[in-house]
Amino acid sequence: MTILDFVAVDIETTGFDVSDTVTVVGFALPLGCRVFVHRTDVTTSESSDAQSLSSAVGERVDHHVQVSEYSTESVLLEAVGEFVATRLADDDVLLVAYNADTRQGGFDFPFLRTRLARADLEWPFTSVPYADLLPLIRKRFNTTVAGESDASLSAAYAALCEGALNAVDPFEDSAEAVTAFESNEYADLVVHNVTDIRRTAALGRVTRRYCGKSEYQMKSLTPTSQEQ
Repeated sequence: MTILDFVAVDIETTGFDVSDTVTVVGFALPLGCRVFVHRTDVTTSESSDAQSLSSAVGERVDHHVQVSEYSTESVLLEAVGEFVATRLADDDVLLVAYNADTRQGGFDFPFLRTRLARADLEWPFTSVPYADLLPLIRKRFNTTVAGESDASLSAAYAALCEGALNAVDPFEDSAEAVTAFESNEYADLVVHNVTDIRRTAALGRVTRRYCGKSEYQMKSLTPTSQEQ
């Protein structure tokens, strides 16, 4: 039986409105993290300064991180599509996230679909199976601390994993990612995203160890227009 490699994904945005934009898309791969960043201070499609940002972030998170920087959201989204097509599609990969796309809606993928539709760009996650970890964590693990159940990413990670990554996150609230983008604090923004995808990946390893395959509620993200 084929064992799928888990690849965690997470996005950062400027808010929740239709007019808000995607600022970061990050992937936690088996051998490191791949992060795509929109920078307002970049004038070309992809900046040569990405290596310095990669190094700065990598030192703070003690992990290999490759960063690419883009001058617009649409160019970033196109690059993400190319990455998924060449690195993830039709490979032995299970894409996982935390509250990205659930039966109740989720955040990341509904937001991403809207931004792609407004830019008239194709949906990138075709031929890639997907599972959201939030419902699994809620149903199959106890995350109650001091009488309060908290299944947020940071709380679930603290309850079920060693918790060390929570100290690396520069933000106490995800809303701070908006302020960081507006202030051109890109290193903090990327560190936060890398922390989130690594926490998601860690929870994925926990679920793999203690949960059956049928409990993941895996599904296809391929749009009906692209099904063969």
